[in-house]
Amino acid sequence: MKLSVKEMVLISLFTALTAIGAFLSIPIGEVPITLQSLFTLLSGLLLGPKPGSLSQGLYVFLGLLGVRIFANFEGGIQYIFKPSFGFLIGFIFASFIVGKLVYKKPSLSFRQFFTASLAGTLVIYLFGVPYMYLILNYVSGIEIGFLAALKAGCLIFLPGDLLKAVLASFIGRKLVNIIWYNNH
Repeated sequence: MKLSVKEMVLISLFTALTAIGAFLSIPIGEVPITLQSLFTLLSGLLLGPKPGSLSQGLYVFLGLLGVRIFANFEGGIQYIFKPSFGFLIGFIFASFIVGKLVYKKPSLSFRQFFTASLAGTLVIYLFGVPYMYLILNYVSGIEIGFLAALKAGCLIFLPGDLLKAVLASFIGRKLVNIIWYNNH
């Protein structure tokens, strides 16, 4: 995949924004509340499937290399054993799905952006919750049932994630024409 300079800049920008979103963190158990998912959704909405997922993949790659850009200023290969790492994997796929649903489709409504954002949020949970369950039970030695993991990794975050999906949809719809069609 050949990238334009504009795409490389936007990929880097969303990598940085996701890192900033990680630093704005409220620790509430195994998975903190952050703004990472907001920037993940926006990367798909505004960059499209491939560049959006590249921005999230670059974010995860840099964090695994040891750059302290994950929540709580953490990084390093050992992060794969954190219960929240599955959510980071989900960011890559969520951005791709969100981008697939909306990228360069004419006359999209707020509802279409919101539907794509909800789909992306669901993808994050589909990776994050089972991963959290497996890490807690088989690595950390903390016995937890899947329903308890679902509650701890999804249900308590739903109101905030719905708000982030609304915000991403609103921002995405406002900026989409500037980013998609402005060649300057």
